[in-house]
Amino acid sequence: MVRYKKSEEKRKQILSAAFRALAEYGYDAVTLQVIADHAEVSKGVVHYYFENKEAVLTELLEWLTARIYEKEHAAVQRQTTATGKLEAYIDAVFVSPEKNRSFYRVYLDFLARASRLPVYREINQRFYDNCTRISTEVLLLGQEEGLYAAHLSPDTTAPVIRAVIDGCLIQWLMSDRDDLHAVFKKSCYDAVFNVLSK
Repeated sequence: MVRYKKSEEKRKQILSAAFRALAEYGYDAVTLQVIADHAEVSKGVVHYYFENKEAVLTELLEWLTARIYEKEHAAVQRQTTATGKLEAYIDAVFVSPEKNRSFYRVYLDFLARASRLPVYREINQRFYDNCTRISTEVLLLGQEEGLYAAHLSPDTTAPVIRAVIDGCLIQWLMSDRDDLHAVFKKSCYDAVFNVLSK
């Protein structure tokens, strides 16, 4: 049990290092040696846990998207109203300029490759399926409360909610201005509310 726990901790250490390396250098420039340097271990240690760079990065994408979903889901579950759930969802996504910048730099690198690499596409699809579940919960409760338009279908509306959220964050990222983070967050909430209220 102790050996398993240490092994898991070492894997997480390597995945965290891979995330930092990707955020700093980008997908193409990252090698196993760069990941090892960021993890402060030898390249042999990285090789012990992962067959190659692709294996590290595949597990990183899986780990990252699972963690993001868990945090967003937990934030939404703590609320009891549709308004509270929507605000909690957007708050959980718009964490901070630093964290959002790091995540989206890495995530956009993965998305750029998802059209060619089925494994990335599958992981990303699972993530968006989870996001759709959160959005569906918000929409259905809002409809129950009479807050959101009754004719909206979860199948078509729930994916749009995440599209608006990601779109706002990508636009903020492109602005390269930390001081606009809160402005984009407020605009995101307003835009999603408008979608749900039509």
